[in-house]
Amino acid sequence: MAPKTARARRLGIALRHHREAAGLTLETAADEINSTRSTLSRYENAQTLISPATVRALLTSYGVNAEEVAAAVQLAKDARKPGWWVSYSYLLDPRTIDFIALEAEATAIANFEPSVVPGLLQTADYIRGVMRGGPHTLGDDLVEQRVKIRLDRQQRLTAEQPPILDAIIDEGALLRPVGEPSVMNGQLRHLVKMAELPNISVQVIPLSAGYHRGTRGSLHILEFADPEDPIIASVETVAGQMILDRAGETRTCTKIMEHLRSVALSPADSREMLLSVLKGR
Repeated sequence: MAPKTARARRLGIALRHHREAAGLTLETAADEINSTRSTLSRYENAQTLISPATVRALLTSYGVNAEEVAAAVQLAKDARKPGWWVSYSYLLDPRTIDFIALEAEATAIANFEPSVVPGLLQTADYIRGVMRGGPHTLGDDLVEQRVKIRLDRQQRLTAEQPPILDAIIDEGALLRPVGEPSVMNGQLRHLVKMAELPNISVQVIPLSAGYHRGTRGSLHILEFADPEDPIIASVETVAGQMILDRAGETRTCTKIMEHLRSVALSPADSREMLLSVLKGR
């Protein structure tokens, strides 16, 4: 199954809107292209990639104008282009691949982490420490491959037209040692440096804030340039990563992130805390 990229989701939404505007059911529309209800449903939910030719046939049968048909066909072509992460598919579970594909297209990323430094702001040595301390024993080669994947994900932060990253970290993550002391020192210095970039803000929730709505686990919220693309949320559970895209779920996650921002220190005060932690090590 191909990753649910933002382009694929956008195309699925367009297909559904055009079908509904034409007053057709899934069954009737599927009959128009000699397909099945379940197949068309998978196209509309971006669970299966649809070919440009099928897009053209569907929208033509819906009576869509030529300009909109051409735009949708181009979107179908773009959705089929493989991302850099495809070569690593054998290393990662499908949900992680889906998230990486979405993250690569996001224009705004908000990430709260209660126990570790956010992945997009981790140093290579810190990543190695996290990987070696995970639930699965990984050989050196697998560790290095995963380190490279995460470093590749980070490249967008300093590329042209980078996404906005709002990173919120619980103070406990700064105090919890990962690897040798030099690893943590390097990681803290890296956080201070990255927070100086105009597209990145780092906020720390002090332990003095007590219990807050983020203590149960990490949270990501992804936003996209196209207003037709719904917000995506991702949460970590004991069973792994869950990607949420239903309006009610993402609304709840957005409110939680707003709460976390409100109990966190300001970016300026967070910088002072980072420097203080560094000085005390």
